Amino acid sequence: MAHKSKVLIIGGTGYIGKFIVEASAKSGHPTFALVRESTVSDPVKGKIVENFKNLGVTLVHGDLYDHGSLVKAIKQVDVVISTVGHLQIVDQVKIIAAIKEAGNVKRFYPSEFGNDVDRVHAVDPAKTAFASKAQIRRAVEAEGIPFTYVSSNYFAGYFLPTLAQPGVTAPPRDKVVIPGDGNTKAIFNKEEDIGTYTIKSVDDPRALNKVLYIRPPGNIYSFNELVALWEKKIGKTLEKVYVPEEKLLKDIQEAPIPINVILSINHSVFVKGDHTNFEIEPSFGVEASQLYPDVKYTSVEEYLDQFV
Repeated sequence: MAHKSKVLIIGGTGYIGKFIVEASAKSGHPTFALVRESTVSDPVKGKIVENFKNLGVTLVHGDLYDHGSLVKAIKQVDVVISTVGHLQIVDQVKIIAAIKEAGNVKRFYPSEFGNDVDRVHAVDPAKTAFASKAQIRRAVEAEGIPFTYVSSNYFAGYFLPTLAQPGVTAPPRDKVVIPGDGNTKAIFNKEEDIGTYTIKSVDDPRALNKVLYIRPPGNIYSFNELVALWEKKIGKTLEKVYVPEEKLLKDIQEAPIPINVILSINHSVFVKGDHTNFEIEPSFGVEASQLYPDVKYTSVEEYLDQFV
């Protein structure tokens, strides 16, 4: 493990991307971030790029839609991690083509960082989004590119600050709306920890051509358990409103974008149990907190303390 692979992150200024860039730089991997010229002058993304520079990240100017720049960037590294947003998922075929042409990549991480898209029971619009990611998996495999798929489940930062209550900005203190019966287990991981686990796996042969599931025991909760934990922290019992599946499906159909997307993902996770309704078999996957017991991850209980 003395030699640390050179890592290129494509989409590094995005939501999860910046955590992965940071984890890579901090763990001593020579880290490269593909950035467009326009990103550097963007007031918000410019700050993120400044932070990358301070961490010693090498900025490579290029674009997902400029094949030449992509190949050139990829030729400088050993591992490529894509964290592009959902609108660019299908365009990752361009990264696959560039990796094939460059011919030097030891491992590719397509943009996943959510449910395991081969093991979901979702309705639209989430169903289509998951299918796009599965399509990219098949393309990677068809080209014989070595891979790791990261199934990080829920981003804690998306979900826990409001306990998944749509349209609010703080966790509920009076009433909470719960999809389904509230007994299905879901998994919530802090974004920094997702970055850490992802980078830990980069040179690990155990994660090669496998799904890396981030499923630490302290982060697996049903909605009811989550609410009970929150009630204990604030010393108050909340009024609970349960939304049966039929009503949830109707809400998904009637809700505008992006609420419908969020509701359909919540349906997949909290009603269908798509985070936890299967065992991780050695034939297809490994679990991050078992591979890397040295990582001190932030538990859901610790995470919620900041909102009390």
